[in-house]
Amino acid sequence: MDRELARCFIAAAEQLHFAHTAKSLGLPRSVLIASVKKLEGNLGYPLFDYTAETTTLTDAGEAKASKGKGRAPAVKGAPRAGKRRQSR
Repeated sequence: MDRELARCFIAAAEQLHFAHTAKSLGLPRSVLIASVKKLEGNLGYPLFDYTAETTTLTDAGEAKASKGKGRAPAVKGAPRAGKRRQSR
């Protein structure tokens, strides 16, 4: 598996937002999506559910994102462990 494709997928799986992920990686959104689609083609199964209203991982995508990290990817909107909100 190509490291760049895996890096794009992991970043997208953590943020669950292709536009924000592309911006943080310094890539155009179309390049990020093409990279994820290429990885899905190499693996032979989808990693994201493209029919959902919001960006969500498939069961296979969730398993792939958490592999080696010992944790599932963060759920959008849920507080991150160890991360505090900024006080005003």
